[in-house]
Amino acid sequence: MGCEFNCSYCTPTFKRQAKRQRKNCNQCYNYTPHCHPERLSKIPGSKIVFVCGSGDISYCPKRFVPKIINALKNHRSRNAQTYYFQSKKPSCLKPFLHLLNPNFAIVTTLETNRDKGYKAISKAPLPTTRYKQFLSLKYPRKVVTIVPVMDFDVEIFADWMIKLKPEYVWLGFDSKKCKLPEPSEQKLKAFVKILNKHKIKILGKNLKGIKLPKVIMTDGNNVVPC
Repeated sequence: MGCEFNCSYCTPTFKRQAKRQRKNCNQCYNYTPHCHPERLSKIPGSKIVFVCGSGDISYCPKRFVPKIINALKNHRSRNAQTYYFQSKKPSCLKPFLHLLNPNFAIVTTLETNRDKGYKAISKAPLPTTRYKQFLSLKYPRKVVTIVPVMDFDVEIFADWMIKLKPEYVWLGFDSKKCKLPEPSEQKLKAFVKILNKHKIKILGKNLKGIKLPKVIMTDGNNVVPC
């Protein structure tokens, strides 16, 4: 639980949700990175579970990550589950890749390919650094979330996705009105067209009514953090 990347668009979402924990955990309330070992006995039964979904797993102590993985391996659910290990510092996952099961996927957020001005949005590794880290991870199941999408360079950003070879890309605009720099409709359509050409599956949410070719719309149901 918790994160110190201070992404501006997380304030009205994860940080606000954390304020509900005032009576339960002061560290949760303040969104300070920490662990809750007792929660490993209460893993959700959803088909898709974001591991450490209320924070960034890069802040989890390295000694604790194998315990999380073992708990997930031993978890029994009525659903066929997929566990997503997501981080904006994907290099933190490298020491644990050999421990992952086939139903585990690794995920990172890439809102843009542009580094300029990004530090005003987040303290996470810059987009180019994050992309290189994710690309270097030798693991067959990768997912990229481009949410919230920020203005980008079509050819460069599309080339990133082609080289990463994700199972799918999650694409959507900011829904919290954080005044982020966003791409034009024309640019977004050009980007999607390239991904479609390379048979990269795209799931869309909060696309502001823009009709994009071959984008599967989803409401995000059945996706649960643990």
